[in-house]
Amino acid sequence: MPSLYDFKATSIDGEEVDLAAYDGQVVLVVNTASQCGFTPQYAGLQQLQETYADRGFAVLGFPCDQFGHQEPGSEAQIAEFCENSFGVTFPMFGKVDVNGDDAHPLFAWLKSEKGGLLGGGIKWNFTKFLVGRDGQVVDRYGSTTKPGKIRPDIERALGA
Repeated sequence: MPSLYDFKATSIDGEEVDLAAYDGQVVLVVNTASQCGFTPQYAGLQQLQETYADRGFAVLGFPCDQFGHQEPGSEAQIAEFCENSFGVTFPMFGKVDVNGDDAHPLFAWLKSEKGGLLGGGIKWNFTKFLVGRDGQVVDRYGSTTKPGKIRPDIERALGA
């Protein structure tokens, strides 16, 4: 059975990252955008990272420009924006597609594990997938779910 640890992704600075590096951790995978109404969620995501990192938790941010062209910048611009505007320290990755024929394999798998209201397709930026220590998807949260609302599920996953 596939797990998060079977995938690779390119970091925002161009390095290949084997997601097996997160084996045994609880991970929140999020498709992000810098010019979206939900962009302030970066602050809540950073707060989750700071609160739970020492217990084996990581937020993984994947910029995506598929929704309303709300992530038009380069990786360098995205990284600078996230750091300067929200103090983001969690891992950010290069821009990906999350839907369609060119969807990153990680997102194709996440959607197959936890479909959404659109039969699996991701509806908008800041869709979140919580992955347990075993690398399996625990739950999926829509764009309107603020990061703080996920705390109880994160705590349960960390305790598992």
